[in-house]
Amino acid sequence: MKDIRTLSLDQLKDYFGTIGEKPFRAKQVYDWIWSKNLHSFEEMTNLSKDLREHLIRDFIMNPAAVDQFQKSTDGTIKNGVKLHDGLMVESVLIPTETRTTACVSSQVGCSLNCEFCATAKLKRMRNLEVAEIVDQVALIDRQSKEYYNRPLTNIVFMGMGEPMMNYKNVVEAIRKITQPEGLGMSPRRITVSTSGIPKMIKMLADDELKVKLALSLHSAVEQTRNEIMPFSDKFPLTHIMEALQYWYKKTGSVVTFEYCVWKGINDKDEDIKALIKYCRQIPSKVNLIQYNPIGEGKFDHRSIAAEEKYVRELEKAGITVMVRKSRGGDIDAACGQLANKNAE
Repeated sequence: MKDIRTLSLDQLKDYFGTIGEKPFRAKQVYDWIWSKNLHSFEEMTNLSKDLREHLIRDFIMNPAAVDQFQKSTDGTIKNGVKLHDGLMVESVLIPTETRTTACVSSQVGCSLNCEFCATAKLKRMRNLEVAEIVDQVALIDRQSKEYYNRPLTNIVFMGMGEPMMNYKNVVEAIRKITQPEGLGMSPRRITVSTSGIPKMIKMLADDELKVKLALSLHSAVEQTRNEIMPFSDKFPLTHIMEALQYWYKKTGSVVTFEYCVWKGINDKDEDIKALIKYCRQIPSKVNLIQYNPIGEGKFDHRSIAAEEKYVRELEKAGITVMVRKSRGGDIDAACGQLANKNAE
């Protein structure tokens, strides 16, 4: 049977027409599914029993559910989310004093090969469906209310997978998350993080979702970036910058560059100068991210002194820079560590 959550509102109206029901029934069901994130036809209490039984005969729902739960000493929560076909992804709730952020996945595994990322070591099994992405957000929203007495405030597509490689479903999920008939969250509180696929960055700009954009950069030196992110040799930094400039022209939204500093890899003066030169081509800010080891010795050493120099030089150049503290490292929930690793 077909999962009812794959149908649009218009398709639901067509369905109810075929069984002799009024079109407003479609809106009622759509509200249960996307606004209330309900997974049971029996609980749709404004529908008659006969109609609910009709839906049960014609459709199924395949909700994603928390299969593994870990809570860090710093309050971060990592969920092992089981999908209808038995595959797993991970999502993370990151709390601070003023906000709670959901880090959600877009693929089972990843299509890319960044050497510093644990998820990249996994084979990409498939893209997540729209409902599976929305379910992660709804699950974390409930956890935020349960554990921190406040609703979810922010969403980042920085979990497992490259969002731009599952573009259609990610965009539709964002629409479901932000529309009044859905979860009703502000698109300004959603950030899509990409490793840099120019064509898709431009497409995201054209779709006018009003979300924020972050680029996983890590080096503005072409050769260095290609060594640590081998897929990027297909997408030169000049092409990425052209796409980012297009993004800013269309949206007026400042780009965030995500950047880890590694000893012996990108900690030289020439690396800092290259980053400053790259940033000056577009209104942007830099997030210096604490690296979270994944067992690869090449990337194990964080260069503290170089990171501090990055901050000084970027600020001197008038570029906004923030050092982002890592969260959830003790449960492998931090940036780059999501790899379906079971709790011991």
